[in-house]
Amino acid sequence: MSFTMIWPIVLIVLSNIFYNICSKETPSSINPFAALTVTYTIGAVVSIVLYFALNKGGNLIQEYKNINWSSFVLGLAIVGLEAGSIYMYKAGWNIGSGQIVHSILLAICLVIIGVVFYRESITATKIAGILICMFGLYLINK
Repeated sequence: MSFTMIWPIVLIVLSNIFYNICSKETPSSINPFAALTVTYTIGAVVSIVLYFALNKGGNLIQEYKNINWSSFVLGLAIVGLEAGSIYMYKAGWNIGSGQIVHSILLAICLVIIGVVFYRESITATKIAGILICMFGLYLINK
């Protein structure tokens, strides 16, 4: 497997580790949406800096002309992910089990979405994986 295939997965895993630690460590005394205003300010600044660092002579305003609905919906989805994560930990979920439960449910939903909307194949292996995930949910919540 090439570096181009590996580095994004490593970035996602490392970022998710920090994401979950930071979500769990968000003080209970702050409203999650107030905390997220700082999060998004930092995210916006880092995104702008990385855009110009990786695109010498890039024109951000020109790039915005190519935007479609997905960036707007992604923004809403990210707020939901982050607020949901903070509230999940505030509700008392452990850092390991909360993440596993929502990841399993997400994986099952994405397999179904892949089949219905993107015409991805559903195989016996995928069905077996879904059943194993559902059994895992049962064991985790027992």
